[in-house]
Amino acid sequence: MSAIIKDIEIIKAKTTKINDVDFDNLKFGHVFSDHMLECDFKDGEWQAPKVVPYQAITLDPSSKIFHYGQSVFEGMKAYKDAHDKVWLFRPLENFKRLNISSKRLAIPELPEDYFMEGLKALLEIDKDWIPTNDGSSLYIRPFVFASGNGFHASPADEYKFIICTAPSGAYFAGEVRVLIEEKYSRSANGGVGFAKAGGNYAGQFYPTQLAIEKGYQQVIWTDDNTHEYIEEAGAMNIFVRINDTLITGPTSDRILDGITRKSIIELAKSEGINVEVRKLKVSEVVEAAKNGSLKEMFGAGTAAVISPISGFGYQDKDYDLPKLEDTYGQFLKKRITDIQTNKTTDPFGWRFEVK
Repeated sequence: MSAIIKDIEIIKAKTTKINDVDFDNLKFGHVFSDHMLECDFKDGEWQAPKVVPYQAITLDPSSKIFHYGQSVFEGMKAYKDAHDKVWLFRPLENFKRLNISSKRLAIPELPEDYFMEGLKALLEIDKDWIPTNDGSSLYIRPFVFASGNGFHASPADEYKFIICTAPSGAYFAGEVRVLIEEKYSRSANGGVGFAKAGGNYAGQFYPTQLAIEKGYQQVIWTDDNTHEYIEEAGAMNIFVRINDTLITGPTSDRILDGITRKSIIELAKSEGINVEVRKLKVSEVVEAAKNGSLKEMFGAGTAAVISPISGFGYQDKDYDLPKLEDTYGQFLKKRITDIQTNKTTDPFGWRFEVK
């Protein structure tokens, strides 16, 4: 989409909350920065975006977001390096995916300038909110939802695009135990599993709670038809290492095209790690656990980058993974975070300076 935004209107907050924040003890997504970006779609087009103080939103009870779930979002991070420069990681991939998700839910697509220039304006005014502690970052949440009114089951005529930011510490500390799901499905063929739609995540909460009650922290999702194939881990893509080969499932209607996922694949290949993108049977993973060839499993996503899995449950049996000193997960996470924070060269062109 073509649109040119030259100047973003900025309405500054009268006071700042930053002095009340303990940046050494940040929970993920609990503290919010002083400002947010806001942009409305009405009369058939996106209006000019503006930066405003972080504030509550007032919506009519008949707003269609409440009734028909037209809502998509993204997850990104901003980092500061040792020279106080601000960096993003592959932001255009987030923009493209937001529009892919929007299109699937009949939400009007955003012009690139509205997203990128609006994001840069927001980060410029709130750059002091970007933490510098190891493992910390400014988490960025762009989202779009139906704000138009009416009970008729149809796409809304008005929408709202917002970007909020939250300084956050390290996410998903430690290893997790997961349960391979045999009944519930995250998504189905022809559905919206490939989109970052809010409803995808709402549907995960109940099966995940059942797994937690059994002593696990997360669920490994399997295919909707046979439950024979590994697909995702919680709200993350999943990688499995058998011997020295790293395996992840192909993207599809059901599997999100994760930006961290595609970065891991490209990075691993560049480091000489054998990578296979193919369908992976649960039975293959169980057999590898039994014969000792299963070396690692980890989730991959924006918030945690890589979250190691220490063991899994399947059909009332538990399987522990070996405790290795040097893992692919640790190596790849360090390589990615070093690129993100400008601690090393970026041969892939993933790093984006905000200036």
